[in-house]
Amino acid sequence: QVQLVESGGGFVQAGDSLRLSCTASGRAFSIRHMAWFRQVLGKEREFVAGLRWNSWSQYYADSVKGRFTISRARAEARIYLQMDSLQSKATAVYYCAASRIEGSRNVDSEDYDWWGQGAQVTVSS
Repeated sequence: QVQLVESGGGFVQAGDSLRLSCTASGRAFSIRHMAWFRQVLGKEREFVAGLRWNSWSQYYADSVKGRFTISRARAEARIYLQMDSLQSKATAVYYCAASRIEGSRNVDSEDYDWWGQGAQVTVSS
């Protein structure tokens, strides 16, 4: 079992930046991908950015390319989501997720085994 704890959500103005963090504990050695998803009330959960654990390769949804960056800590089971030039449409609950599935790009929520509690990000225009 893997536990994921997120931090860093908040309320910002359009154009501001925000960084989310997610720390994995437990059987973190079984992780093959970690990712960020987001969900707006009444809509489906949406893939934002992912990272292949062993190769450190990153992949992004087209809607956030160039503005969001996913990264990982070198010595810990922790990932980050740096969000720059935020727009009001980025307002959502952001979830950290971890997957045991090998693959080049895990972009479906069904690929993920463990989820964090969610962090609210609100961008005011």
